[in-house]
Amino acid sequence: ISETIKQKHLRKGGYRLSKPIREVGIIGAVSFIAGTMIGSGIFISPQYVLLAIGSPGASFVIWACCGLIAMLGGLCYAELGTIIPESGGEYIYMLWTAGKVTAFVFVFSFVSVMRPASATGIALSCAEYVVAPFYSGCAPPQLVLKCVAAVVILALALVNCLSVRLATGIQVVTMAIKALTLAVIILGGAVMLFQGNTANFEDSFDGTNVGVKAIGIAFYQGLWSYDGWNTLNYLTEELKRPEVRLIRFAIIS
Repeated sequence: ISETIKQKHLRKGGYRLSKPIREVGIIGAVSFIAGTMIGSGIFISPQYVLLAIGSPGASFVIWACCGLIAMLGGLCYAELGTIIPESGGEYIYMLWTAGKVTAFVFVFSFVSVMRPASATGIALSCAEYVVAPFYSGCAPPQLVLKCVAAVVILALALVNCLSVRLATGIQVVTMAIKALTLAVIILGGAVMLFQGNTANFEDSFDGTNVGVKAIGIAFYQGLWSYDGWNTLNYLTEELKRPEVRLIRFAIIS
């Protein structure tokens, strides 16, 4: 299948001038996936999932289903990455299968609308946490939030332009910090459970909203929090031995 797609692509005039250096190993790859998934969404989405679905028990079910969907999607993308071993994610897959027009339309909307909107939301969430200590008694001004978010986006863009190795190192450090933060939150919750604070688990499915709209909004918030499982396919050509390790990286992450 891979050779058939490759020959079809070459007949259409596809070519590459150069290939990136393969510098991303197992730690960098796992950090890239997990660090992207463990973003601002996990610290914001839980309240909206619970608000939409209406009960703690149903929210746990939503989170489990979203995790299963993300895992299956990651495995499918890992298989795609081994068949079509080029960086670019969905753009490359559409280019090799659906043609140049479809790939162009997708990448145009992705670059001009989808990715900027997602990056803006994440940057604004980051800015809220950064400026919160300076405005403890009131809400921070919107101008300050937007300026801090713009600085964050520019700084990350500069780092990724300078060096893959530097970007990977920063990704590893930030993933460790976020994982440590989540561990503190989880351990705090476990301590409270052992202390007998189990009121929310008694009749945990009472008040569940079973409407299509409520379930849809809950899944949207949960899947947005899990977003990032497909990011490793954007740098397939920078992985060491992607044909062997891509599926392993997806499973570990």
